[in-house]
Amino acid sequence: MNSKNKISSFSFRNYAWRQLRKNKIAWVSFWIILVLIGIALCSNFIANSQPYFIKVNGHSYFPLFSFKNEIEFYDANGNKEMLAKDQVDWKHLNFESAFFPPVAYIPSSSDLLNADYKSPSEEQYFKNKKGETIDMPFRFRHFLGTNKRGEDVLSGLIHGTSISISVGFFSMLLAGILGIFFGMMAGYFGDDAIKIKRGIACSLAVGLVFSWFYAFQIRSFVLMDALQNSFLSFLLQLFFSVLIFLFVLLIFYFLGKLISQIKWLKQAVHVPLDTIISRLIEMIVSLPTLLLIITIAAISKPSLLNLILIIAFVQWTSIARLIRAEMLRLKQLEFIQAAQAMGLKPWQIMLRHALPNAMAPALVSISFGIASAILIESGLSFLGVGVPVDVVTWGSLINSGRENFAAWWLVLFPGLCIFITALCCNILGEALRDAMDVKQ
Repeated sequence: MNSKNKISSFSFRNYAWRQLRKNKIAWVSFWIILVLIGIALCSNFIANSQPYFIKVNGHSYFPLFSFKNEIEFYDANGNKEMLAKDQVDWKHLNFESAFFPPVAYIPSSSDLLNADYKSPSEEQYFKNKKGETIDMPFRFRHFLGTNKRGEDVLSGLIHGTSISISVGFFSMLLAGILGIFFGMMAGYFGDDAIKIKRGIACSLAVGLVFSWFYAFQIRSFVLMDALQNSFLSFLLQLFFSVLIFLFVLLIFYFLGKLISQIKWLKQAVHVPLDTIISRLIEMIVSLPTLLLIITIAAISKPSLLNLILIIAFVQWTSIARLIRAEMLRLKQLEFIQAAQAMGLKPWQIMLRHALPNAMAPALVSISFGIASAILIESGLSFLGVGVPVDVVTWGSLINSGRENFAAWWLVLFPGLCIFITALCCNILGEALRDAMDVKQ
């Protein structure tokens, strides 16, 4: 193995990290992504209508740190009652002292005094403890304005970050798993590494048709209803369909073993695994991606998990192609051939030796895919499909700006968030691609 391959095998990650730190723009983008992830993880503590601490009638409460939905509240006479935390108007209580989050609103809370599109620089009003309307205190101000219903835009941006980051990372995580698996299988085994008897091959080819018919075609309405009801019920019905598919295929496998006693059917033939997976990838790629996503999102029940699955379904093909190409290159190298000569099993060679050296281009594709997934989620939210209507996202905030073109803040700030996040992901992807030049 030459020196370049040694760098690729043993110190590529260290080299890529050093190159990333040298690239100032990529390094800044890396920290911006980390900040966005931190905001996504801590969104409930950054923007929330419940205070960290509040003291009312001599009693101290910590509603934001309580895991219970109800809280024991004491009135001025010392009487105790159970109140739902999210139903208490904490800002307008006659509190002695309080410590609220930096943004004292949740995306779904309406401030009627500041409804009908209050801009960030416009005068905002607040009803004090005496019921008087006064100028908005600084700690309760809508820093980025409100929408038509008086919902805080900054709170929507903060909680929308968790939606965009979750969709981007988890959809590409699932797409990466699928792409790596299918690409690894296609590239390593190819069309001539797996052999089975001709009788079994013919029987399984016929069995695939029957298995698909009984497992998915007949149960298509059941699967469709389950998808519209909930994600868990869809997974359960999909699991049953997979069991039926495997059971029918198993029957045809044993049938193939019986007919393999015939001399002509007893001969071994190659399984064109690479061709099958490549044709599957080409079939998915040939479909219009955006139209396919919108169609599936429109017929399925809006949920975050469904959206992640939809995006992963259309994004795994590019990763599979890269992994397949890398596997085709790596299996010709000396260290893979040496592992084969030592008698190591194919799974050991693929997972321990080949896959770590093939991951670099996949990571680049995943970085670009995260930006693409965030743009897809924003576009679907803008169209009103994909996620539930009551979930505030960057795309839904831009959509609300269509009702009033003068409300520029409803378009500008979410648009900047989408632009900056996608740009940083693309810059990181390009930095990783530049770091891969050491392998050339």
